[in-house]
Amino acid sequence: MTLDTPVTEFPGVGAARAAKLEKLGIRTAGDLLSAFPRDYEDRRRVWDIQSAPLGEKVCVQAIVAAPPRLSYVRRGMELVKLRAVDGSGAADITFFNQGYMARSLRAGEEYIFYGALEEQGRRRTMTNPIVERAGRQADTGRIMPVYRLTAGISNHLMASLTRRAIEDCAPLVPETLPRAVRLEHGLAQAEFAYRNIHFPEGPEELEQARRRLTFEELFYLAVGLASLKQRRETPGGGFPIQSRELEEFAALLPFALTGAQRRTMGEIAADLCSGRSMNRLVQGDVGSGKTAAAAYAVWLAAGSGCQSALMAPTEVLAQQHYHNLAPLFTKAGVETVLLTGSLSAAARRDARERLALGTAKLAIGTHALLSEGVEFQNLALVVTDEQHRFGVAQRSALAGKSRGGTDRAPHVLVMSATPIPRTLALMIYGDLDVSVIDELPPGRTPVETYVVGEDKRQRMYGFVRRLVGEGRQAYIICPAVEEDGDREPDGGPAMDLKAVKTYARQLKTQVFPDLRVDFLHGKMRPGEKERVMAAFAAGQTDVLVSTTVIEVGVDVPNAALIIVENADRFGLSQLHQLRGRVGRGEHQSYCVLITASRSPVSIQRLKTLAATTDGFKISEEDLKLRGPGDFFGSRQHGLPQLHVADLAGDMRTLAQAQQAAERLLEEDPELALPDNRPVRERVRELFRETPDIFN
Repeated sequence: MTLDTPVTEFPGVGAARAAKLEKLGIRTAGDLLSAFPRDYEDRRRVWDIQSAPLGEKVCVQAIVAAPPRLSYVRRGMELVKLRAVDGSGAADITFFNQGYMARSLRAGEEYIFYGALEEQGRRRTMTNPIVERAGRQADTGRIMPVYRLTAGISNHLMASLTRRAIEDCAPLVPETLPRAVRLEHGLAQAEFAYRNIHFPEGPEELEQARRRLTFEELFYLAVGLASLKQRRETPGGGFPIQSRELEEFAALLPFALTGAQRRTMGEIAADLCSGRSMNRLVQGDVGSGKTAAAAYAVWLAAGSGCQSALMAPTEVLAQQHYHNLAPLFTKAGVETVLLTGSLSAAARRDARERLALGTAKLAIGTHALLSEGVEFQNLALVVTDEQHRFGVAQRSALAGKSRGGTDRAPHVLVMSATPIPRTLALMIYGDLDVSVIDELPPGRTPVETYVVGEDKRQRMYGFVRRLVGEGRQAYIICPAVEEDGDREPDGGPAMDLKAVKTYARQLKTQVFPDLRVDFLHGKMRPGEKERVMAAFAAGQTDVLVSTTVIEVGVDVPNAALIIVENADRFGLSQLHQLRGRVGRGEHQSYCVLITASRSPVSIQRLKTLAATTDGFKISEEDLKLRGPGDFFGSRQHGLPQLHVADLAGDMRTLAQAQQAAERLLEEDPELALPDNRPVRERVRELFRETPDIFN
């Protein structure tokens, strides 16, 4: 067997099982080795029946006292019952729908039973335990891995397949970490790490394996990102932009700049005037003024006769940027065009012509900016909004539209309203320099946030009516749309598109018949979405029922209330983004998080959000609770998914991996030395979705 051996060649894996394993990303023996456990169960201690703790899974060694009894409760329901005894007492053990247990367990034989003991009166009981003959254990008497599963794939099957893959293939895993790096950081060898991450001999061995694989993952990521950064820092790469006085730009604005905005604008100006290509992330909380910093970059580029493009993830947000920025740039003598999919053919043609001629210095749009036929005369600056909704490839495609007979790479500025800890930002956005706007403009009233249960629903509806009576508007958010459209079983507003419409109709006819209620969701036609949002922004709608399509940047100053249904389904950072849709005007605003959950963990999460409006604190908490994959969305940030490293908990290892990567690239920038070539190949593999990194 090799690392490339298909799982179909494993005993007991036919086409049906192989298809189910493929859902977990497992096609080969090598994939099994890389499918790391999500948790572990310590099954090493063996208890006697009477002293074993109740309600938690334990191993008990006992003898089957009499032949097991098989009975049929009803059609399709088998019951096997037996009594197990040891020197301390007895336990009644029941198996549901496991009729084969009646044939495989023999009276007088000793077995290990692994399950949760309960007490019913004076009797101790155990239901559906894992059972193994004493002395022949494979899944008991050890620390056992717990894997991610899917329907039809049991943990027992995953462990059996992985054990076979480990025995045959662990010695074949190539050692790609340079020996000097391994020795300096005291890291275990690859074969040891793979054996013990799956089937650890003990807690120490598990920790050694996890540390090796965590370091390795972060090291390769750091090497890839440092290489990216190194390549773009080659002198002479960027469009030359002339410096201009910040105060001249500040005079165009209807508000005073904060200190954090001024600091960020200084960093942007230094990049643009440095002679190399800027690649900068501006991150800051909702309402911190990131757009003004981006506008400053556009103004600097226009002052040197160069063009800029600002790409937003939705038409609604592109329209908003255009309406906010076009008047500002008109005052500065900078011509701006809007380019979205819903424009008429004539308007699109006109915008394209002005960009190709170079008379328009700023194009604001959606993915339409990437479409064929859009040409720039001298595109010097690309601004993308909400980085986590754009992949690296899309940024590159827009950057590639720079013409004008030059090979210079455009400057890139990325805005993100997802505040994350700075050290983490330097890793996640390792190919970008990071500016943080950590100061809100003065005079903004914090949004009051409340967590309420279903029992307060009628009072909440009364609160909506009161605010609308005062002239305000409200959002009501339903959870994100499930692709398969299945209804959720818990009785809240259903999760499919129809649910948003149904809930809006229910509010319109039964709850607020005298108010103007409308709805919005992501699968509506662009023109229809524009109509709904325009009506809400113009004050023609009192209550807007929506999916999270409104999460990104839509600015309605008169909206003073946002209600989030089934709030426990959302990540804290997403809830914080949604909360940012209100509190943008002069009125006191409110966020109401409704949950039917009784889980103490869920309630505590929501209370964390209610207790603070600091996006950085919220994101740290979110990262601890949900992990980086969910935090950034599935691969939407365009960087490799991490399988073993925990970015919230492995900060020390992260720093060590970054330092080791930087040192390696200083000594061998092209990774050409024999000891470093395996690193180059692993990094290529890790970044296979952005394959041009090392071309």
